[in-house]
Amino acid sequence: MMKPIVELNRCPEGRGTFIGVDGKELAIFRVSGSPEVVVIDNACPHANGNLSSGEVVGRTVSCPWHQWVFNLDTGLCVDSPGARVARYPVEVRDGVIHVDLDHPPAD
Repeated sequence: MMKPIVELNRCPEGRGTFIGVDGKELAIFRVSGSPEVVVIDNACPHANGNLSSGEVVGRTVSCPWHQWVFNLDTGLCVDSPGARVARYPVEVRDGVIHVDLDHPPAD
């Protein structure tokens, strides 16, 4: 079930936004030049770095602690394909970002 989590206008394009909801820490990214919104787990699997504060370049985000780079389309680490972050189904309705936290993350 899709759950409303934050207003779209609170999430700037090209940067991450942190939000905690239902015991999960999430990183929200509005892809620059696109209406697309991506929601992933906020913690880098390497050392739990805060991905929402990482540098966004194109369709990737790098962890601010050790610069592991993650593909926002797949959640896979670019340099270590065995590492990944969960990516959640997202819809934007009436200016509000909704995320499905009840089902397994989308691959």
